[in-house]
Amino acid sequence: MSSLVETILDLFRKKAKKVKIICCGLDAAGKTTIINHLKPKRQQKSDIVPTVGFSVENFTKDNLQFTVFDMSGQGRYRNLWESFYQEIDAIVFVIDSSERLRLAVAKNELDMLLNHSDIQTHLQKLPILFFANKQDLQSALSAPEISNIMSLDQLKQCSWTIVFVFLFCTKLLSFYTI
Repeated sequence: MSSLVETILDLFRKKAKKVKIICCGLDAAGKTTIINHLKPKRQQKSDIVPTVGFSVENFTKDNLQFTVFDMSGQGRYRNLWESFYQEIDAIVFVIDSSERLRLAVAKNELDMLLNHSDIQTHLQKLPILFFANKQDLQSALSAPEISNIMSLDQLKQCSWTIVFVFLFCTKLLSFYTI
């Protein structure tokens, strides 16, 4: 777990003391659970419920003040994402690795996000962290499959990292990056 937090902290240590992040992805991808695990233990919640609209999580980790906009991934709320594009320092995009059919929808949402004019104006300095979640499930796609379907190799105008997360019963077990 500390290595996961270190990966995120390394993105920002040299840049700022306050960081605003938007966390997007389709519904049930695991956005709120991942955010919960990034928070200090005393701020973590034991019950995770689906996000309706959005929620804002504020916490401090290693002298960095985080504001995370946890955006609902339900179709009727995805238009809210763009309301936060102008004020963010990074994007976290969570992908459910076990939902092969929904990856096309996730890719479409990612493309719309990246092509939005508010994102385009500062995309080169906007780090993107992809969480390929639910790697513990037998139906989870491999790293090359997810990268291929999501066309991540085409993201040349920004810095990005993909993290593969293994969640079991909302406990973060392990992760790795490519």
